[in-house]
Amino acid sequence: MQPASFSTLLPKKDASRRLGISVRTLERQIEAGDGPAIVRIGSRILIPEAELAAWVAARTEQRRAA
Repeated sequence: MQPASFSTLLPKKDASRRLGISVRTLERQIEAGDGPAIVRIGSRILIPEAELAAWVAARTEQRRAA
């Protein structure tokens, strides 16, 4: 993983809004090790935009033909 630039770091609130889930749900996924990669700066948890996109892409399911 390459270092994220400051312009691409999202607070949990913004990341959860983009995903359409609550901040607490995102926190639970991160705590369980099933969430996107994070960056800790002091007590703040930030999510690189590229990591959020990769996490979503890894969970995207292809439709199966009937």
